[in-house]
Order: sequence, then structure tokens, then C-alpha cells
Amino acid sequence: MFLQHYNTFLEVMKLPRARLNFSQRIDPDDIQATYRNYTKPHPRFKIIRHKTIGAALIDLAQFPHREAYLEHIKGKNHGGYHARRARSRGYVVRDIDRNAYVDDIHDINTSLDTRQGRPLDRKYFEKQERFDNQDHFRYWGVLNAQGKLVAYATLGIYGNFASFSQMMGIRNNDGIMHLLLSEAVCQLIDAGQVRYIMYDTFFGAQPGLRHFKTILGFRPYRASYTLQ
Repeated sequence: MFLQHYNTFLEVMKLPRARLNFSQRIDPDDIQATYRNYTKPHPRFKIIRHKTIGAALIDLAQFPHREAYLEHIKGKNHGGYHARRARSRGYVVRDIDRNAYVDDIHDINTSLDTRQGRPLDRKYFEKQERFDNQDHFRYWGVLNAQGKLVAYATLGIYGNFASFSQMMGIRNNDGIMHLLLSEAVCQLIDAGQVRYIMYDTFFGAQPGLRHFKTILGFRPYRASYTLQ
């Protein structure tokens, strides 16, 4: 047991570090609340903070343009491969107003009882009739050839980093989630507004989700947070 914990400690210490800055000028109330959530004690390991060890990040500074990122994930069975497959089947990514897709979002949320081997939070089975949009958030959707929403993502911009708060889709093995996430990364590279993009953490995620993050360019980091 000691050896296992020691090896885990060594693995953690080898992780690259990222300094993530929250900027209160963006939206003081939401930024402060999100900062408190990210830096609260970990639910299992109280001596570390919630989203610090193994934060799933892409350092966008390594990609001067979207083509460099797409080149990075283009290999067989990597994220770019699956995204191209989705495009070839008629799927497109669009900025969306979620209020125009209330029924489709409910269909997506209730399409599966479990995700990544875990029961879905019951709140997703309650139909939300109205969504409030925040200026520092981006809302993307994947539409099929018939214009139906089949996946969606919400992402908050908090300072020098952006972080996904939701990413949901139907399960059809067409690569729609790879298309959604890779296009989101590309648009953030185009905008040049943030240094990092975050998708929760690696540790605690199911193997399938860790693999999904990896083939789209995410890596585990040790993150530290400041509130400015």
C-alpha cells in the first residue's frame, strides 16, 4: 500500500504545472463562485483542492493556429479522425441559443440512463423550459443533416483559461462528440483569448472518458488558481 501511494506521489510530481487565473472583471459573482468551487477541498482527499491534481488541460500556446491543433490530433483513431467522419456524414457545429432547442436538449439528456458507467444525475431528466445565457459563456451544438440538435456543450471563459461545464450528446458512434470538442478548441485558438482549455480532470474519470480526452489533446496537469 505504501509503495502504491509513493508511486502515485511520484507520478503526480512529474505532471506539468499550469497557473490558471480567474478574472473578476468578467463577471464578479460567477467568477468568485466558480473560483470557490474549483479550490474547495477535494471530496475524497481533503488535503488537496478540488480541481488541482490531474486537471485535464490543453495548452493552446503550443498551437499557433487551428491547423496545427488539427494536425496534432489527426492520426488514425485520434480525435481528428472521428471528427472528419462526423463531418462526412453531414454533421455541423454551430453557436446555438439553447432556448431554440429545448425539446432537442431534453431528448439528448434523456437518451441514456447512464453515462461513463455512472447513473445520470436525475436533474437531467427534468425538462428545462428556459435557459439563461451568460455573456462569458459559449454555447455550441452539433446539428445533423436534418437540422436536429444531437449534441451540445457549454463553456465558461474565466480569465486565462476556459472550462467546459456541460458536454452531452446522443450515442450513435458517428464521432459527433469528437467533432464538437475539436471545433470548440479550434474556435478558442482562432479567438486567441485564453491560454488553456479545461475539461474537468483525468483522475476519477472512467477509462473511456480519459481516452476521449487524450485523443483530443488533453493532458493531466497540476493546476494552481489565482483570483484577480
